[in-house]
Amino acid sequence: MTHVSRVTRPTELGRPVPTAPPRSPARPARRARKREAVAWLYLAVPLALLLVFTYVPVVNMLYYSVTDWDGVSPDKNVVGAENYVKIFTRPELFGVFTVSLFYMAGAVLQMAVALYFATVLSFNVRFRGFFKGMIFFPHLINGVAIGFIFLYFFKPDGTLDSVLEIVGIKSSNYWLGDPDLVNPSLSFTSLWRYVGLNFVLFLGAIQSIPDQLYDAASLDGANKWQQFRHIIAPSIRPILSLSFILAISGSLSVFEIPYIMTGGANGSKTFVIQTVDLAFKFNKVGLASAAAVVLLVIILAVTWVQRRLVPDEKVDLI
Repeated sequence: MTHVSRVTRPTELGRPVPTAPPRSPARPARRARKREAVAWLYLAVPLALLLVFTYVPVVNMLYYSVTDWDGVSPDKNVVGAENYVKIFTRPELFGVFTVSLFYMAGAVLQMAVALYFATVLSFNVRFRGFFKGMIFFPHLINGVAIGFIFLYFFKPDGTLDSVLEIVGIKSSNYWLGDPDLVNPSLSFTSLWRYVGLNFVLFLGAIQSIPDQLYDAASLDGANKWQQFRHIIAPSIRPILSLSFILAISGSLSVFEIPYIMTGGANGSKTFVIQTVDLAFKFNKVGLASAAAVVLLVIILAVTWVQRRLVPDEKVDLI
């Protein structure tokens, strides 16, 4: 039988007291592996959902984009790059991207409006909390409800025409029926809906700026515009970059508002609406998948270029 010797140490009474044996170096390693296993166990479900509902559909979309599948037949004939050639050579397929220019212009105006109100309401303004809620409230409304609200807003002799008549402007325009007016009208609807999101992003970034900077600027005689130019704008540059990326990607992938309000009629069809029509109305899932891949590549390319032109840098004003 093997006996484990224990190290003893003397006490004040002279009697030796046994001490605990030294800890095994393998025990902390086992605990670390156990914690890592528990962490992966908690991550298993979200990773499985991400894999099933994101990456697997993307891989399938890439495969469908090189086939002539109609979405119903079990046969999927590989046609190579034929679908991509159609997208870039047929003006009616790729030309709808020009509609996104209206939404890009609206997104720039939306960011300017949100930044203006975020800057003003970051200072001590009466009823500041009320105005914050009013600006952010449209973002909480469902997109379908917004579409129906603005259908009544833009209809002939509707809300907009009544307001214009009050201020002395007689108008009987078909805001959603005129090809020259439909896209600006829809862009205004998107602006009204999403300005609150950018407003909250900008306001949170501005309120994180230390008050000492404003106090020092005031002592130096800086007015509000100079404080915005030299303190606020440099401090929120990462948020501006993020908002710009969201604005560009959102402008290229507009779907909800024009689909509900016009269904893509009168020259308001966006690239996403066209992709949905190709897949579910004309049963050209292969061509629609290729269009979705093209849109994904364009958004990734725009994001990459933007990150190279305006890289994220740590802002330190102190």
